Amino acid sequence: MAEPMKIRARLKGDIADIRVLVAHPMETGQRKNAGGALVPMHFIKHVLVTHKGNVVYDAQWSQAVSRNPVFAVRVKGAKAGDKVVVTWTDNKDDKRTDEAVIVAA
Repeated sequence: MAEPMKIRARLKGDIADIRVLVAHPMETGQRKNAGGALVPMHFIKHVLVTHKGNVVYDAQWSQAVSRNPVFAVRVKGAKAGDKVVVTWTDNKDDKRTDEAVIVAA
């Protein structure tokens, strides 16, 4: 099972700054292991972020994204206590969903 994402959601005015760290190997399929064999591709292909049930970020990623990616989203109209849900799916159909509550800065 994948490690939990680290999600920080802070409110400044009515804008929430949401930062996410995803623990994932993001293998390109081009790197070789110690034995000289290619390490198979293993990367996140879809990321979805919702705020109060509304989609605020919907992205298709590829193997070009670095290991343990970090990304940020800003959401206007947010309030302290609102819930943010982040879900990713990778090319091996592994899936992870984590959530955080927006806190005042």
